[in-house]
Amino acid sequence: MNTATGYRWLVVPDDPAAEPSRELVGGKAWSLWRMRSLGLRVPPAFVVTTEACAAYFAVGALPDGLAAELEAGIRLLEAELGRTFGGAERPLLVSVRSGAAISMPGMMDTILNLGCNDIVEAALAAESGDPAFAAEVHRRFTGSYGRLVMGCTEELDDLPDTAAVLAAVAADDAGTVPSDPWAQLRAAVAAVFASSRSRRAIAYRKHYGIPDDLGTAVTVQAMVFGNLDDDSGTGVLFTRNPVDGTREPYGEYLPRGQGEDVVSGRVTPQPLTHLAGWNAAVHAELLAAAERLDTEGRDAQDIEFTVQHGELFLLQSRPAKRTARAAVRIAVALVDEGAITPADAVRRVTAEQVRALLRPEIAPGAADRAELLAHGVAASPGVATGLAVGTPEDAQHTPGAILVRRSTSPDDVQGMIAAAAVVTEQGGATSHAAVVSRALDTPCVVGCGAGTVDALLGRTVTVDATAGRVYTGEIATTAVDESEDDDLRRLCAWAEQQGAVTVAEPGAAAPEPVFDADKIPPEELREGPPDIPAGTRTVRGALFTTPDGVRAALDAGVEVIVAAHRLPVLLTAVAHREGTS
Repeated sequence: MNTATGYRWLVVPDDPAAEPSRELVGGKAWSLWRMRSLGLRVPPAFVVTTEACAAYFAVGALPDGLAAELEAGIRLLEAELGRTFGGAERPLLVSVRSGAAISMPGMMDTILNLGCNDIVEAALAAESGDPAFAAEVHRRFTGSYGRLVMGCTEELDDLPDTAAVLAAVAADDAGTVPSDPWAQLRAAVAAVFASSRSRRAIAYRKHYGIPDDLGTAVTVQAMVFGNLDDDSGTGVLFTRNPVDGTREPYGEYLPRGQGEDVVSGRVTPQPLTHLAGWNAAVHAELLAAAERLDTEGRDAQDIEFTVQHGELFLLQSRPAKRTARAAVRIAVALVDEGAITPADAVRRVTAEQVRALLRPEIAPGAADRAELLAHGVAASPGVATGLAVGTPEDAQHTPGAILVRRSTSPDDVQGMIAAAAVVTEQGGATSHAAVVSRALDTPCVVGCGAGTVDALLGRTVTVDATAGRVYTGEIATTAVDESEDDDLRRLCAWAEQQGAVTVAEPGAAAPEPVFDADKIPPEELREGPPDIPAGTRTVRGALFTTPDGVRAALDAGVEVIVAAHRLPVLLTAVAHREGTS
């Protein structure tokens, strides 16, 4: 029994003084509580807990009592808003959104506009005075429900109306979209639970070392409509630039759109300055809220918002996925701002991120005479050369491939993990391709325009995702110098203060005895790091710059590791000592 609410499976996160458990309600619902407790405008919601998800997988169905609690939760939303779920007047529609305790952007399902049927469409048309808006809401819901809940494999997003969507779902033998809103709700909650064990979610958790039994909470939230009229829209705002970490708002806005339009990459939104030009007051309110969330969270935030008829609503705030460069810059800046300590900064940057930052970049002048094949938005920096392929499966079976798509979806994640770079025809800097690539630290260029896929497929190309360009052939690169980057130098000094190990540059004096892994035949290292002789004080060799090698050296009591790049070794050592590696 959830004693805070009186429900077994539900939490209603509306008491500013009662912080809900993130493990119980998931990060998304926790952020709603946080924003509401700060006095920010958030559509009301309730949460089906992760315990209900675990029970769902245990019994293979919604657990006993959940259906009744879903109805009770809806009644609370109805009472707060003066609307009726499935009503012929002032109808209530809801979104059904996933939300694990650990953020996994785009990996699980969300169904918007739930509760729509013919009666509700007529009621929306009467209330808004816009039958086209009501029909669009109905069409969107039917397509989303048919694909995500019923498993329809047909392309539904571009069909002209609800009748066409229903016909496509039926033709695919997926069944019939229910008109009963309560049946819709129960099935949608089950579908979101099930999506936590989809192939894409499993691949994402495996890549990031997230427990596979994490499950998800489900947030049921009253809809606000960015597609209502010309005074409405939707967008995504990062409080700091997620590409380079600069302290400035970074985001996009889509007039007359819903949130799924922005993240899907099917539509290229406007820069955030468009919102400032359209409604300066809403833009100022958004930036003030963003600043407060950044300060309260002591970290860069990724904020989803909707404007409905000129009124701003915040839908989510979470720590922003960022590139390696941004992670370093933000961590150092937060120390300078007094938000975190140097020790905190060291914990917030991983060795993998620093290794990614030290990857090669296009050498000065090397691209001057190369043939430019495509250019777009630089969504995640870096350089990669490889064969351009068009499917996630090809990327998985072609080492070093460049994945080229019209736009990416959660079903492409395994291919994105395998690819050396990602290029898309459509989408902006907050699209699925951009956000996931930044999380993976994979070079990514989005919004290159129609025809890009045909122009690149089957060719060896070089993706300069720092500049947003794609060239034919292989282009010379150069590497970043760790010692010439002020942020990296400062992080290195702070990491050294943690005292996990000393890292010496090649050629520097080091205490004897020294164990050199480079002198061991490669075939003897296939099973991992070798046994380090007792009493060894210093180790050197490429093996001991890898995570496994650093951990082996520390476990053997080694005092000094010799490495050309010091910071990745220091960060690995700190994480290992603290038990987080």
